[in-house]
Amino acid sequence: MTGTAAVGDDHVTVSREVSGPVVVSFDGQYVWSFVPARDGVHHGTRWQVAWPDALRRRLSGTSHVRLSDTAGTRIHFEDDVAFGGRSEPLALHDSHGYPLAVDKEGHLIRVFSETGDDVRRQIAEGTARAIDDLRTRIGIDAHVSYGCLLGAVRDGKMIPHDSDSDLAYLSEQTSPADLIRESYRIERELRSLGWRVQRMSGGDLKLFLPLSDGRDVHLDIFAAFHVGEVFYQLGGRSGRLPREAMTPASTVVLEGVKLAAPADPEAVLAFLYGPDWRNPDPAYQAVEPAEGVRRLNGWLRGFRARVADWNELLIERREELPRNRSTFAQWVHDQLPPGAPIADLGSGSGRDSSWFTFQGHPVCSFDYASAALRQTSRRLTRHIEDPDVRSLTVNDSRSALLAGAELSRTPEPHHLYARQLAGCLDGEGRANLWRLSSMALRRGGSLFLEFGAGIEELRDPDLLIRRLDPEAVAAQIREYGGRVVSLTTGPGVDFFDQPDPLITRLVARWAADDHDHPEEQT
Repeated sequence: MTGTAAVGDDHVTVSREVSGPVVVSFDGQYVWSFVPARDGVHHGTRWQVAWPDALRRRLSGTSHVRLSDTAGTRIHFEDDVAFGGRSEPLALHDSHGYPLAVDKEGHLIRVFSETGDDVRRQIAEGTARAIDDLRTRIGIDAHVSYGCLLGAVRDGKMIPHDSDSDLAYLSEQTSPADLIRESYRIERELRSLGWRVQRMSGGDLKLFLPLSDGRDVHLDIFAAFHVGEVFYQLGGRSGRLPREAMTPASTVVLEGVKLAAPADPEAVLAFLYGPDWRNPDPAYQAVEPAEGVRRLNGWLRGFRARVADWNELLIERREELPRNRSTFAQWVHDQLPPGAPIADLGSGSGRDSSWFTFQGHPVCSFDYASAALRQTSRRLTRHIEDPDVRSLTVNDSRSALLAGAELSRTPEPHHLYARQLAGCLDGEGRANLWRLSSMALRRGGSLFLEFGAGIEELRDPDLLIRRLDPEAVAAQIREYGGRVVSLTTGPGVDFFDQPDPLITRLVARWAADDHDHPEEQT
C-alpha cells in the first residue's frame, strides 16, 4: 500500500479520511473516478470500492496506477500493479488503438481527455450542424445542454471525462402523447436530412456523427417541457425552472465553435447539476427527483431497456462470441424449402443471418442494439452488396407494429427466426413479438423460437437472457391466434454455445388456410 489507498484485482480500498472524488489513471491516462462513501462499502477504517464490471474484465497485465484527488495534487496511491499476476503491459484500448475509460454509466468508452484538439472541434462543429438543422430546418427550439454546456461555460472546452455531445429542445407540448408525436416528426425529418438516428425513448434521440479517427460520436437530443409549474428534461431532471431561463437562445463557444445555448446558461446549469456546478467532479452522479423519474418513465421511457448492456456485451466480449452458425440455424434451415425468405429477429452478431444468406436465403435482419446492427451489416456484406439490416425495438409497440406491417407486405412471406430473443423480453415485449408474428405470418411462414426453459431465474432482474416456461409461452402464442405445431425441450446450447440441459425449440404458424400441420406438442 502507498499513501491512503491500496489496489487489488477486484477492488480498491481507500481510507475513510478520503471524502471527495478519487480519480484513477493507468500509465498517466484517465480511467475512472468514484466517490468512496457513495460507491464503496466500509470495512473498519477503510472504504472498499469494486472495479466496474466492464473494467474488471480487462484487468490483466501490469500498469502504473495512480489514485488522486480531482486536482491531482493529493496522491492516495501510486505504484506499478500486476493485475492477475501478469507482467505484460495492460492493454486498455479500443479496436483503433485509442485508450478507454469508464463513463458515468459504467461502460468502457473513449473520453474527450484522450481525443485530439482537431477531433474535438469536429464534434463541436457536428453539434453546431445538428442544432442548426433542428432550429432552422425542423423548427424546434434546440440548444446545447448537459456536459457540453457545462464545458462551454466553464472554460470553452469539452469536459475531459465526457464522451458524447448533448442537446436539448424546449417543446411547446404539455401532454405525453403530443410530445411523442413531435419527437417522431423530428426523427423523420432528421433522417431526411441525412442523419443516422436511433430512438432511445419517446422523447430522446441519438444521432451518430462519423469522425476522422474512425469512430462515431453520439449526439443525444433530449426533450424539455413544462407541465404546469414543473419543468422536465429527459435525462431525468425535474423541478422549478422558468421558461425564460431556456428561451430565447443565447450563444456559447465550445472548442472555438459558436453554439446556441439556453437564455440563462448559469441558471440552467444550476438546475441540471446543483449549486456547485462550477467545481469539476469527474465522479458526479445526479440524484434525480423520484417523483419526476416516475412520471418520465411512465410518460416517455421503457422502449430500449438494457440496450447499453447489449452493446457492451457485443463489443467488449466480442472475442467470446461464437463465429459459426448456431445449431438452431441448421435445424431451421433443414425444415425450410430452398431460398425461403427469413427475418432474423434479434440478429446479435449476425452469425446466423450471414450463414442463412450464404445458404441462399434472402434475409432481413432486425435488432435494437447499434453494435448488433453494425456487426450484422459487416458480416452480411461478405456475401451481398446491400444487406437488409433494420432497427427493431420489440418493447416499442410502434416499432413492432411497423415491422409486422412491412413483413406482411413482402412479395413472399418470411419465416421468422428468433434465437434467444424471447428470454430477452419482458411481458410487454413478448406480447409485441406475438403481435408482430401474427401480422407477418397470416399469409404463411412459420415462427421459429429457441429459448432457455425453466422458471428458476425469472426473478433475477440483472439477467440479460432469462429462462421461460415453455407451456406459458405456448399459451401466449395461442392467445394471439397462433398454432403451436412443434414444441420440444431438452439438451442444447446457450447464447455462447455452452451446454444447457433445458433448451426449448418451438414452431408456430398463423396462416388461416395452413392445415398441413395439426397442432402437436412433444
